[in-house]
Amino acid sequence: MLWDDFLNSEWRDWRGSGRSEDRLERKDWVEELIRNHRLRVSTLPTAQEMDKLRSFRSFLLSVVQHIAAGKTLLESQIKELNRWMEGGPLVRRLHAGMDGRMAIGYRPLESGWQGAIAEIAGSFAVTLAEGEASRIRICTNPDCLWVYYDDTRNRSKRYCDEKACGNLMKVRRYRAKKKQNDSSDKQDEPK
Repeated sequence: MLWDDFLNSEWRDWRGSGRSEDRLERKDWVEELIRNHRLRVSTLPTAQEMDKLRSFRSFLLSVVQHIAAGKTLLESQIKELNRWMEGGPLVRRLHAGMDGRMAIGYRPLESGWQGAIAEIAGSFAVTLAEGEASRIRICTNPDCLWVYYDDTRNRSKRYCDEKACGNLMKVRRYRAKKKQNDSSDKQDEPK
């Protein structure tokens, strides 16, 4: 989804090195975001646009954290999300879908980063309106904090990726338990 790809541009090393990276500063990452989501942007963001992108990302992350904590959206959050979406008016177009059925597509009138931000905000709003907000999650690996949409049937996904963060956290729990057991065994030994 566009909105979570954008949010995850603030990357953290999930293995615990403490490294992080703002991928909005990487030309190749931004170009890939534009290409993958067909954003109508022809240039990399200027310094002023970058400030706006970061401000929007901070707002969006605060909303996701609010939702992931099990809270309902506040009226002020809805109003601010609507303000971000106002930057990109849309044109509706009827077209034949991949399966041959008719579909409606939306194309932003505005090109540039203002329109791109509105597209990202709109992508998030569609998830809230048509998806289930309770499925919006943040990886429970404290070194990762990747944002994702839990599409599992039983809504039990705790990690962004079971093979990466899931395995890492299982190993950490195992080692912590083993260390605790080893230290309690040493205390129980006769002197």
